[in-house]
Amino acid sequence: MRKSTNRWVALGVIAVIAAGIVVYRTVWQRRDEGPGGGGIAGPGRTELPVQGMIIGVQPLTFAHEGMTATILPDEEVDLAFETSGKITHIHFSEDTAVRKGELLAKINDEPLQAQLKKLEAQVKLSEDRLYRQSELLERDAVSREAYEQAQTNLAMLQADIDLVKAHIAQTELRAPFDGVIGFRHVSEGAYVSPSTAVARLVKIQPLKLSFSIPERYMNAVSRGTRIRFTVRGLLDTFEADVYAVSSEIELNTRQLDVKALFPNSRLQLMPGRSAAVDITLYEHDNALVIPAQAIIPEMGADKVYVYRGGTAQPITIETGQRTDAAVEVLTGLMPGDTLITTGTLQLRQGLPVRIENL
Repeated sequence: MRKSTNRWVALGVIAVIAAGIVVYRTVWQRRDEGPGGGGIAGPGRTELPVQGMIIGVQPLTFAHEGMTATILPDEEVDLAFETSGKITHIHFSEDTAVRKGELLAKINDEPLQAQLKKLEAQVKLSEDRLYRQSELLERDAVSREAYEQAQTNLAMLQADIDLVKAHIAQTELRAPFDGVIGFRHVSEGAYVSPSTAVARLVKIQPLKLSFSIPERYMNAVSRGTRIRFTVRGLLDTFEADVYAVSSEIELNTRQLDVKALFPNSRLQLMPGRSAAVDITLYEHDNALVIPAQAIIPEMGADKVYVYRGGTAQPITIETGQRTDAAVEVLTGLMPGDTLITTGTLQLRQGLPVRIENL
């Protein structure tokens, strides 16, 4: 009885093992056959479909865009007389161009002109007295002290004349530089003092742009850096050159003040307008650039997958400049490599892949 029972147990174990083998083969056969069924799987049926690109060199420009700038005149001043008096003449028209040194207005100088004539009339007499004293000194008929006194009198007279002429010059208002003169604030006959503004003179050729950049870009901007800017309402893009950079960073905003010079040779722009400034921070004519989405950060390094011999192969790269969508590759890749740009989380070394878009 015991032998019969053991025989049946042995036969049951053999049957279970045989059934397991049959089930195992059936499952794996269906897995290999795939949805199409039938036959042994070919090499194409296990490839991962991905997107790729062939890497090549291209220009790379990294810029900081859209900074707000204020357009300022190169020079500006409120014109005023250096002395007090009544305005007798105004020689300029409002909103017109004037040249440096041009006479703009005049206040009454008649008392000074009379004083000048009086002093100039004394010059001839003083010069004759000095001549006679020199003749007498040569014959020892007069002391050297008397001669030197006559010489001093002539010098003092000439100094008085120069002083009166300087006072007369203060009654003339002249343009300190080339520019456009604005609206006048006084009329002929008005009594003015040095605190009275007659008009405003503005130099609009060239113009200045004043703006600020974040401190992280401070090493990318220096004297001579070329910037581009646009002005609302105008389709043109203008260029200017940086001529001054602040020596310190503003503590509250962590911004660095910058000023640039725009020639304004055609007088297209006016002071007071705002502009949007773009600064090229980095430029490389032959850069290897790849999409940022293709990079896999791993253990403090950047890794990408390339397509080689039908499989995905990992490459560690060194990166340079970055934008939101693209990254410059410094080492690790070569022009002509096929970069895998999708399915990066599923990739592993040696995985068969199929590039669908190439």
